[in-house]
Amino acid sequence: MNLGATGHLFSLLLGLSLGSFANVCIYRIPLKQSIVHPPSSCPHCGGRIRFYDNIPLLSYLLLMGKCRNCRHPISYRYPIVECLTGLLSLILFTIYGVSFQYLLSLLCAATLVIISFIDLDHRIIPDVLSLPGVAAGWAVSLFPWGVYWLDSLIGTLAGGGSLYIVAVAYERLTGREGMGGGDIKLLAMIGAWMGWEALPLVVLIASLTGAVIGLVFILFSGKGYRFRIPFGPFLSLGALLYLFFGRDLTRWYFGLFL
Repeated sequence: MNLGATGHLFSLLLGLSLGSFANVCIYRIPLKQSIVHPPSSCPHCGGRIRFYDNIPLLSYLLLMGKCRNCRHPISYRYPIVECLTGLLSLILFTIYGVSFQYLLSLLCAATLVIISFIDLDHRIIPDVLSLPGVAAGWAVSLFPWGVYWLDSLIGTLAGGGSLYIVAVAYERLTGREGMGGGDIKLLAMIGAWMGWEALPLVVLIASLTGAVIGLVFILFSGKGYRFRIPFGPFLSLGALLYLFFGRDLTRWYFGLFL
């Protein structure tokens, strides 16, 4: 096996392992539980999960998606998060290779995955993820592989500020809260990591995909316009697409107007 193939395999395994940890965060953070103690256990029977039953993806397949102790079905969410994070790691390694940029981009991507699934489950974006994420974006901007520090600072202010203005205007016009503070802080975090130039495309992608998927859910959920769609996953999707295809997307987007 050559060095390139070894590196890609390592990145995939690293991503799967990070995805397993992401599942712990997704489950425990909204419950305000420690993400390091106690060890993993079945949420149904409370039985401790052995290390050989906690191998990313493989254990789920060997156990046929059921707890070894109580045989209660394990949510398909667990292998989905592991596979998604593994795939993101593999793509980022293909783009950046062995570098700090790969590791930092993977950290950012994994955080966006955790935020997205928490928002889907609980309709919240915990400050414990978004606010340290802003600080981490600022810290990375001080190094050569990050965005320029001023772009990061402007991105934070523009990202959080723009959504705040939209949220206040919507609430005054309709009398209802249309966007939570979590979304505002998430876009501030994205701006800190990717700079202000990323924000128009991130918001555009999030708005278009959110509108389409939201319309589908409204039509088929039977709840009408009372059905609330979390916006965090769509902001995360826009950020990930920009992370992968930022230059090409920017060139295409501004080419529409020039």
